[in-house]
Amino acid sequence: MKTTSRVEKLRSHLENQQIDAMLISSPENRRYLSGFAGSAGYLLVTEKEQVLATDFRYIEQAEQQAPGYRIERITASAAWLPQLALNAGITRIGFEANNVSIATHSTFLKAIQDDLESSNLELIATNEFIDRMRAIKDKDELELIEKAIMVTDQAFEDVSTSIKPGITEKRVAWELEKSMREQGAEGLAFDIIVGAGINGALPHHLADDTPILSGQSVVIDMGAKYQGYCADLTRTIFVGDLDEQFETVYSTVLSAQLEAEQKVSPGMTGGELDAISRDIISEAGYGDHFGHSLGHGVGLAVHEHPRVGPKADNRIEDGMVFTIEPGIYLTDWGGVRIEDIVVMEGGSARVLSNATKIQIAS
Repeated sequence: MKTTSRVEKLRSHLENQQIDAMLISSPENRRYLSGFAGSAGYLLVTEKEQVLATDFRYIEQAEQQAPGYRIERITASAAWLPQLALNAGITRIGFEANNVSIATHSTFLKAIQDDLESSNLELIATNEFIDRMRAIKDKDELELIEKAIMVTDQAFEDVSTSIKPGITEKRVAWELEKSMREQGAEGLAFDIIVGAGINGALPHHLADDTPILSGQSVVIDMGAKYQGYCADLTRTIFVGDLDEQFETVYSTVLSAQLEAEQKVSPGMTGGELDAISRDIISEAGYGDHFGHSLGHGVGLAVHEHPRVGPKADNRIEDGMVFTIEPGIYLTDWGGVRIEDIVVMEGGSARVLSNATKIQIAS
């Protein structure tokens, strides 16, 4: 993973943030800037230095994965932070306010107060500016995302055609996970959603022991994780002979998705993109049954920048990777959601998800 250019880009933002250094605690940002995939540790990036502070469990892993960083072994005490700041000659450290808990912040403040030589050290709250850096994907990132998507697509194709009445949601979820792992996925991007019949009206229903019956729609939301990068795919299949209501709802959702994929363009806000699909669903009479945002960014986290929802004012740019996933959810009937991942390239969206969009199981 190429991290040097990312660190230099971060350094170019330090002056704008009026800070001397950045303390990175978010696992995704830590991996993005260093390559380190351990579950504990901090990065401290100054104008001239880059330090990875972690405990004894991860020292060797850190040395292997983050060769451009000086590795500092730390303990549960936070005394290392003021000492590193003192040695680096810095006084204003930015921290990720959206990631650091109140308890951790208090621990850092006490360590600073207890260190008599660091009384002028300040912690400055910053808000998601590294997360926004990650919204534009480089070539290496896009290749890993595309691999995660390929694994996810293939697992859906392998399993969806074998769904028969009587199989449980949980069994389908297990077969999907097994297929993704057998193809090389390191894990799941999130818990698999399989919602049969009325469970499909719950956008985040987790697979349980509910049997899938003939005459039901089934919402499947799944994603592989490959070398840290996530995929996110939703398809809705129908078991048995199609009924008129499913055809009406499905065609509405599909039209809303395809229109957004065709019309999205750089400079458009996430809210403007959301409105393209939402207007189609509202005009069909289902506006009150589309309760979530149209999409979200995907990368090291399955939900990240850019935002694609009714109030999202961020601009869509070339290089951004995000989902387009309209849905309609009807209590006592079920739901339909169709989700693709797209990348903005050359002023238009290239659809990365290739799984079949309509499956009829017998």
